[in-house]
Amino acid sequence: MASGLAGTALVSLVQPVFGQTDLPDLADYVPEFFSGGEWVFVIAATSRLIPSEGEGPGAEEARVPVFIDRQLADDFGTAADWYMDGPHDPGADPLLGFQSSLSPAQIYRDGINAFDDWCRETKGAAFAELDPVAQDEALTALDRGEVNLPDPLRDFFDLLLQNTKEGYFSDPRYGGNHGMAAWVHIGFPGARASFLEWNDPAMDNVAYPLGPVSIAGERT
Repeated sequence: MASGLAGTALVSLVQPVFGQTDLPDLADYVPEFFSGGEWVFVIAATSRLIPSEGEGPGAEEARVPVFIDRQLADDFGTAADWYMDGPHDPGADPLLGFQSSLSPAQIYRDGINAFDDWCRETKGAAFAELDPVAQDEALTALDRGEVNLPDPLRDFFDLLLQNTKEGYFSDPRYGGNHGMAAWVHIGFPGARASFLEWNDPAMDNVAYPLGPVSIAGERT
């Protein structure tokens, strides 16, 4: 993954626009940024990156697509606090940092369209219309650089994967990690204010018995 995506979605979480809001079911959610076709793609793609048939909740159950949509509709999407002046060298080593002249919102919008075109040409249908096996094959090809995307879109898969992880493990106030399901799965305590009673060698190898707490004080 390109390490140059340092200014990704979680950086913008320090100044949330949306704050703590109740969310409708995913099927009833109205995207702030994505068009209808793009929304279908993001649901399908994140659901293959973190599938529901795994050991824990899938991206769809955790409402990862909502997190990504809200971040792209906010300052992260427009790269409001990124340095975006040139020069941009799409051929540079990814370790040298983000090299696209496009904002994350533009990368998503153009990347989805280009990737769907590739899927139609090579798989016979847009990504969201493919069966899970074909979707996994397509995402693998995208990850390996086998999809011929324009140079400014070279970070599309890395951005999608990183934002999917962020939406899965972020605080629920940002739209993802619905019900703190991902935290429950990994045993993460969340935003508890004090852990003094557990900072004792006698508690080593003792399972943490308390569920996670969100920034808003919600508990499971």
